[in-house]
This record gives sequence, structure tokens and C-alpha cells, in this order.
Amino acid sequence: MTPRDLDILHAVVQSYIETGEPVASRTISRRRKDGLSAATVRNVMADLAEGGFLSQPHTSAGRVPTERAFRSYVHSLVRARLLVAELQRLRAELSKTETMEERVEHSSHILTEMTRGVGIAAAIPTASQTLDHIELISLADRRVLMVVVTSDRIVRNRVVTLDDMIPAEEMASIRNYINRNFSGWSLPEVHAELKRRLEQQSATYDAVLRRLTVLYTKGLLSIDSSPEVHLEGASNLIGLDFHLTREKMRELFRALEEKKRIVQLLDRFLEQPSGEVAVQVGLAEAHPSMRELSLIGVTIALQGGMAAKIAVLGPMRMNYEKAISAVLHMGQAFQSIPA
Repeated sequence: MTPRDLDILHAVVQSYIETGEPVASRTISRRRKDGLSAATVRNVMADLAEGGFLSQPHTSAGRVPTERAFRSYVHSLVRARLLVAELQRLRAELSKTETMEERVEHSSHILTEMTRGVGIAAAIPTASQTLDHIELISLADRRVLMVVVTSDRIVRNRVVTLDDMIPAEEMASIRNYINRNFSGWSLPEVHAELKRRLEQQSATYDAVLRRLTVLYTKGLLSIDSSPEVHLEGASNLIGLDFHLTREKMRELFRALEEKKRIVQLLDRFLEQPSGEVAVQVGLAEAHPSMRELSLIGVTIALQGGMAAKIAVLGPMRMNYEKAISAVLHMGQAFQSIPA
């Protein structure tokens, strides 16, 4: 395809995004500054249609871009320039959050405001999460609240019931033992070393290790590694012409309510290296009701063994330039906030 063909194709896509109507050759001709005639543009558009980039709803109508055309158009936009002022604004917004859960929720909210699409943010644990510290709190009825904080600011709580209550001073000794010996270790390393120490014969004679064995068998440090996912703005899809039946529209909203499906969607289509924007035009492979949706996102590697996925879900004729810019800026801001 020649540069002129690409220019005309992308002009058709841009016009269709703006109006939602089939695009006529005369419309493109009038927009150009090189005086290219409508007849010449029409011939180029006919060639593009033969190549699978444009379709024609009716014989007398203009042309409509296909998914292939959208992909070509989006590819020309992915090298968006990062603006320092915008990065600073987003960093300031995210700095107000205290936990990873809050950061994820706030990120999806900001993305929705910036794009008027569906903002998605996810923090996905990996095997290399590192321990920051634990807390042990005695409760009534021989119960203990075990709090595990990893270096990515994820906090997990678990309440267990013991056969015999552990005195407060021994609880403090166990907490100090874990924090002093294992803070900064990856969780798999902590488990391996603790298992080794607890299996040694000397552990039978060490009061701290004996009590620690009880809590360890109750699940201390066996944390839930499910992703933290937040989606906001699904209501922005209401009223858009997706050519879906009422039942298919209900299926779409049910799919967006399933955290597992959203994680699968992000994992499937955001496979680029960390920091590189990914764009998927048309999501029928993920779910039939998502055929006319597009996903723009980026995967960010975080400290402490976490991966963040920042994305915008929207109609195929969304403002891609704005969405790509929002995703890249939010991804960089998310990564720059200290854990």
C-alpha cells in the first residue's frame, strides 16, 4: 500500500469515527490539501475495498472501514508522545492512595473520566511477590487475626481459630521472628526456608518455632494470590449501536461483571513487552457480544513481584488517539508511585 493509499484509508477511518456514517469519496477529497479529485479518491477506495479494508453497506452509499482498517489506523497512532504535565497530574492523583487496592480502583475511575469508555485496572500477583511484614492480633474465643503485607502494598487478612490460645508475648516473638528474618524475601523463598527450619529437630525445643508451627499449619503466609481488578464505566456502552439484541446486550454486561473473564481478556490481548501499548480491534474471540468492541491497554512491571494492566474498553469507533494517550500516561504514572 502506498503512503497515499494509507493516508486516504486513515482519513476514512477518522471520518467514520467522527460521524458513524459511511464515508463518501467527495468527503475525503474536500479534506485533502493536495487537490486530489473525488474520482481519484473513489478509485483508491475501491482498491482498498478489494483489499478488505473497506466495505460498502449499499451500492449508492459511501464506504465503511473494516476491522482491518481500524487496525491499520491504530498502528499509526501507537507512538503517542508522553506529556510531562499530564504525567505529573496523574502521579499526584495516584499518590493520594494508600493501598494497591485503592490505586487500582482510582486508576479505573480516572481512565473512565479521561476517555468516556470503560476503564480497567488490574494488579496481578506473580510468584516473586516479596514479604514486607506480618501482624498477629489476638481476638476473642481463641481466634487470631493474621495480617500479611507484601512489598507491593497488598494487605491480606485471615482469621484462624486455635486449640489453645498463644500468649501475647509469644505472639509478639513470632511476629518479630518472621519480620526480622524474612522481610524482603520472596514468598516462595520464605515458605521453603520456614519449612526447612520447622522440620529440624531443634524446632521441637524452640518455643517460638513450636508456636510458629501451629500458625504456619493454619495458613500463615499462605496468601490468596487472586488479582485485584476494577472496572468502571460499563454504563457508557449503553445507547451505542452495537447491533446486538437485548439478550446479547445482557450477555455483554454479564461478561463485564465476571472478574475472571476480565483477567482472561487482559491476559489474552495485552501480551506486548512491559510498557508497550497493545490494541485489539474486535473482541469476538473473547465473547460473541464483544465483536464490535476494542481494547487498548498496557502491561507494567511493578516492584515487589506484581504486574499491572491498565486498559480502556470501548466501541470500535472510539477516539483511539485519546484512549492510547490515556492508557500510556496512566501506565507510566501507576508504575512511578512507590510501593
